Amino acid sequence: MPASATLKNLLVKVDGEIVAVGVPGDREVDMDKVEAHFAPAVVEMVTEEDFAARPDLVRGYVGPQGLDKVTYIADPRVAPGTAWITGANKEHTHAKNVVAGRDFEVDAYVDVVVIQDGDPCPKCGTGLKLERAIEIGHIFQLGRKYTDALKLDVLGQNGKPVRVTMGSYGIGVSRAVAALAEQHADEHGLVWPAEVAPADVHVVAAGKALQTELALDVSGKLAAAGVRVLVDDRAGVSPGVKFTDAELIGVPKILVAGRRAAEGVVELKDRRTGEREDVTVEEAIARLTA
Repeated sequence: MPASATLKNLLVKVDGEIVAVGVPGDREVDMDKVEAHFAPAVVEMVTEEDFAARPDLVRGYVGPQGLDKVTYIADPRVAPGTAWITGANKEHTHAKNVVAGRDFEVDAYVDVVVIQDGDPCPKCGTGLKLERAIEIGHIFQLGRKYTDALKLDVLGQNGKPVRVTMGSYGIGVSRAVAALAEQHADEHGLVWPAEVAPADVHVVAAGKALQTELALDVSGKLAAAGVRVLVDDRAGVSPGVKFTDAELIGVPKILVAGRRAAEGVVELKDRRTGEREDVTVEEAIARLTA
């Protein structure tokens, strides 16, 4: 039989009371949706001790038919008239042709399954397409779980104490950086957007004393003009390693004091486009401070 013909039943505890959640066998229960449905009540998974205290609930073989003192919520796909293969509430035994509305009743229909590619949009009915994403912000509806514990009250509109309802609203800075890195990178490394780059220009001294002196001089003038500068004047490091590191770090502009340093000429490279040209020091400073 296909998994979609089976009915699986997940047991949870809601403020200590056992609740069964029924979904088709080819779907997974979305615990966030279950918790949202019962909020602000606390939702927990049942334990070995819970099963031991309820011998009528046979682990792995729970069926909705004949459940005693258990609230039963189900995905809307478990509609009245649908027939299922499910647990028979007996070890190593399943029951078939268990019909919703005839053999068991659903106390509440709730959207509790994890969304799959192709599921209909709840607004327009079009099949949904799932894409990978990065969560850079989140909202937790905490309700009064913690304010009840703390007995945290404030004066309400009528001047009487009311219990505070809490929420947590956050944007993750490190997650935002991860999102930027995934969307702004190439085979060489990061390609920072200018608005959020850690520096405006990466100045590289190719190695010799004259080149290092020129790089530091240009860097000082740029910094004095308000440009954020990252300087690589490491001694004993080959120019190739410095160039590789500059591309890996991905600052928008890379300025190299190299072979034409004695002429007062530097190389200016755009990290995003890869375009590079030789310009005088004065022209480089003028462009980078414009």
